[in-house]
Amino acid sequence: MRVSQLYAPTLREVPAEAVIESHKLMLRAGYLRKAAGGLYTYLPLAWRSIKKIETIIREEMDGKGAQEIMMPILQPAEIWEESGRWSVYGEEMFRIKDRHGRQFCLGPTHEELITTLVRDDLRSYRQLPVNLYQIQSKFRDEKRPRFGLMRSREFIMKDAYSFDADPAGLDVAYQKMYDAYSAIFTRCGLEYRPVEADSGAIGGNATHEFMGLAESGEAGIVYCDTCDYAADVEKAECAALEAPAEEALPLETRETPGCNTIEAVCEFLKAPILKSVKAVAFTSEQGKLILCFVRGDKTVNETKVANAVGVPEVEMAPDDMIRAAGTVPGYMGPIGLDTNKCTIIIDQTVMNMHNICCGANQKDLHYVNAEPSRDFVYTLVTDISTAVAGDKCPHCGGHLLEARGIEVGQVFKLNTKYSAALHATYLDADGKEQPMYMGCYGIGVGRTLAAVIEQHHDKDGIIMPKAIAPYQVIVLPVNTQDAESNGKAEEVYAALNAAGIETLIDDRDERAGVKFKDADLIGIPLRIVVGPKTLKRNALEAKLRATGEMTDISLEGNYVEAIKALLAKGFIRSS
Repeated sequence: MRVSQLYAPTLREVPAEAVIESHKLMLRAGYLRKAAGGLYTYLPLAWRSIKKIETIIREEMDGKGAQEIMMPILQPAEIWEESGRWSVYGEEMFRIKDRHGRQFCLGPTHEELITTLVRDDLRSYRQLPVNLYQIQSKFRDEKRPRFGLMRSREFIMKDAYSFDADPAGLDVAYQKMYDAYSAIFTRCGLEYRPVEADSGAIGGNATHEFMGLAESGEAGIVYCDTCDYAADVEKAECAALEAPAEEALPLETRETPGCNTIEAVCEFLKAPILKSVKAVAFTSEQGKLILCFVRGDKTVNETKVANAVGVPEVEMAPDDMIRAAGTVPGYMGPIGLDTNKCTIIIDQTVMNMHNICCGANQKDLHYVNAEPSRDFVYTLVTDISTAVAGDKCPHCGGHLLEARGIEVGQVFKLNTKYSAALHATYLDADGKEQPMYMGCYGIGVGRTLAAVIEQHHDKDGIIMPKAIAPYQVIVLPVNTQDAESNGKAEEVYAALNAAGIETLIDDRDERAGVKFKDADLIGIPLRIVVGPKTLKRNALEAKLRATGEMTDISLEGNYVEAIKALLAKGFIRSS
């Protein structure tokens, strides 16, 4: 491909809408153009990289025995009503009606459709296991689409679904997909970490997210400095901390005028924050008040709270609801409350504390010397705090570290959540009807490209790994008016393409500096410069984009093989 013919309009200025580096660079390098909020056109450079990511995905999925299909984007409401998700999925779903008034949605995911597909065709244990996948656009009406391909309304996704006869078979399928994902992201040049995660709205009881590590990542993760434990902060376990034994003191109330934050209370009472309890009030979609209590230095984890009470999500409770339960905003405490009026959840660490301060459920009053085991009333004691760096690992006792990540893939054990609801069953060896055990496995194809660019760029532009680069080599004639050097550049360009090396030639009548800047911006792994000065040396000047390493390639030998050898050195991540 000639750059003069390539549809890749580069920009010198950063568009105001772009915040993170991948979004800025894909716009500047002519990879993307915005059509509307959360909607993008992939231009040729991006599309070539997307197709290469898809090829890697297909190779690894096919290698694990998965079979590719293609399901409709448009899905009938009836199957979502059958699963019970039509009314609960939320406003992210694009819902439409046809001319007959029949309701449909643009597929945000395909659990319902795939399950209704196989239930009509797979009837015997002899037909299992099966793993089906597709690579297709998905649609979600994001409230605030942002960050380019990171969170858009239309996005390319690989979704796979496994069907097995029993939990043991599901375990095998899950591990195969876990291994395939590890290979996919490694081949794409992504630095990633698989982490335990919350299943969220999709359901299931076991899941791992594959996180591309990046400061711009939307999700926090924690990982152990000693063992392999890693988890999304929404999921990360917090070990119950023990407190030194103390003699229980009599419970007392203290006036705390205007002290409606835990920091103000501790300062006023001259109490260490580690001997205080913080309160946070939520409400569920059923309108139930949920009062949560954690140690003063900890943060309540909303996802853990939602899981503890069995609801999809919770939100902050209004003050009038708090007062109706017999307490006061800013002065809530787990003493003397009525569990019939609210659900009270105590973090497991709190129950190990002694002689602590907490709200007295009256304005300007707090308790001191509270003994949780003696004084607190509660509905449930469980882990509801958010893990942070420095916490002990719940598995080995090491210490947790923090990082940020971009979710590029996720694997789920759905078990029988959808097969039971949608009656996807098979006959076992004894002729008895049994539900199929399902797994679900997704990869954000565009997010993977964006995550790679987030990790691999510098001040000059994108540094694309060879495996997914739109082109592997760019040949750059310094002066197209110089017949000799321009002719040699054309010769090199033709020879590399003939050898199966995807090559661009920048044949534009532009200054060399402009060509150099554009080559760096779009991130082609290897740049070959041809000009009067290089020909005087009887050489081609080669530069590896990832490292900046420059070397001469002699024209006296087999320069095509020499270029192949340079490419074979592999992609070295930038610091």
